[in-house]
Amino acid sequence: MFIFPAWINTLKQQPKLITNDLSAGLMMAVLVIPQSLGYAALAGLPPIMGLYASIVPTLVYAYIGSSSVSALGPVAVTAIMTASALSDYATGSIQYISLSITLALMVGVILCLSSVLRLGWIMQFVSRGVSSGFVSAAAVMIIISQLKNLIGAPITGGSLTDIIKNLSHGGFYIHTSTAMLGLGAFAILLANRYIKSLWSWLPKSSADFAKRLVVIVITVIAIILANHLNWQALGIRLLEPLPTGFPSLSLHLPSISTIIAMLPSALLIALIAFISSSAVASNYARTHKEPFDNNKELLGLGFANIASSMSGSFAVTGGISRTSLNIGLGAKTPFASVVCALGILLILLFFGQYLTGLPYAVLSAIIVISAVQMVDTDTLKSAIKHDTADAWCWGISFAVAIGFGLNVGLIAGILASFALMVYRSHRVNIATIGQIGDSGHFRDITRHKATTFDSLLMLRIDESLYFGNATTIHDTLRRRYYEHPNAREIILIMTAVNHLDLTAQEMLIDFNQEVKSQGKRLHLTEVKGPIMDILKDGELLNQLTGEVFLSTKQAVDKLKYQGGDWCGL
Repeated sequence: MFIFPAWINTLKQQPKLITNDLSAGLMMAVLVIPQSLGYAALAGLPPIMGLYASIVPTLVYAYIGSSSVSALGPVAVTAIMTASALSDYATGSIQYISLSITLALMVGVILCLSSVLRLGWIMQFVSRGVSSGFVSAAAVMIIISQLKNLIGAPITGGSLTDIIKNLSHGGFYIHTSTAMLGLGAFAILLANRYIKSLWSWLPKSSADFAKRLVVIVITVIAIILANHLNWQALGIRLLEPLPTGFPSLSLHLPSISTIIAMLPSALLIALIAFISSSAVASNYARTHKEPFDNNKELLGLGFANIASSMSGSFAVTGGISRTSLNIGLGAKTPFASVVCALGILLILLFFGQYLTGLPYAVLSAIIVISAVQMVDTDTLKSAIKHDTADAWCWGISFAVAIGFGLNVGLIAGILASFALMVYRSHRVNIATIGQIGDSGHFRDITRHKATTFDSLLMLRIDESLYFGNATTIHDTLRRRYYEHPNAREIILIMTAVNHLDLTAQEMLIDFNQEVKSQGKRLHLTEVKGPIMDILKDGELLNQLTGEVFLSTKQAVDKLKYQGGDWCGL
């Protein structure tokens, strides 16, 4: 029995979204065609394969994927990585094309297996700063890369370093006619998007439609003028007649030797595809309070890549420029992607000739205005104000991606996330605790007016204990111990300890021996069940000089008068 996707119910409940997504999908179909052709060429493949990658995979993702607005298709990252993985083969050869199709299949299988194994949690280790910085850098690189069509500048390369190097050899110039057209279109679109008073005389619903209509009007006018005024004679680059035809679906099964040879490339493409797609889609879902499931995203991307392989194309993912364009055109549900895919198919088969003459400068202006809103400076400002470490992660991801390419930037950002996580777990807060009055509540004496006892030293460890922080915790415990020479009973409150590895156990055994050598005792309290399961067969409990108490109050009631008077703080 066929099961309809959940977004069908959304369209039933809000019928106005159908018209909204229909217009967005139709415009997307027109606007992503040149981009799809270009990315296929970037991968060293026949341009028509870029269109194949924008039809069946898009339909599959719309049915399975997690994001409501992610626009799937060929993107610069997967195109570049495909070309790199097949660099040992003749570009455009039958073998090269066949292996690119095989690579897409392998990427799809890896992503599907990752979904089955529930590996979507990997995204939890990519901080918001890294995700935002990567998306912002990608948006900036999209804007920079579009300058070659927007103003006719000879800008090529996947990073600022490559662009500068290429410009140093060929020089920088601007094609006047292209720049006038591109910047003129960009200025109109910029005013249309950000000058609110432009459409204030219309009702809100009509104003929203008018904003989207501007893009269509500019596109149609540009095609008409380009053909009638022969803009090509002025050196303005125009869209040429599209190739026609559609492939039959088939499954390309790789040999074992091919799988082994291409597995590292397939794994890296799968990782980059998932992280880059999820970074954009989850960021949109978070800001619009929509659900997002990383494991479902893995499954959607996986089946989409398998579908891409079966339809004779290369690896695909959720494109940043495509998604930003989709959002900019007003898409709200995957229905827009369905319309886009079917629109590309119809244009490919029947109406491709009507797009002939569309200036690339106008297309670039549309892409750039959509990419501008993807630069997330709000997250950076918030991080600077509330979390300096995450601000550094944002900056590292952004700067490295701009300077050395998106792949390197993403890896640098992930490493920064792990470094931040290790750093934070290394800097463990150990609070000296006192009792609130005669109650069973115990709090940090630096934050609350709490009672302490001369004979007791109560320390609360606010982190799990493992090899990465065991030495730091040991040093802190020893320092606190020597700062309270009258304390005969040392109580470690383990409320926040959720894990205790072998290195940490050995550290506690050593500390217990140090306490014992001074004729004093070490006690544990509020130890969680899973930690007790770890300790019950270990040496720590056998050697422990004190006791394990169920609660801190129980420990205090028994130990507070065994060796000294109490004093209030």
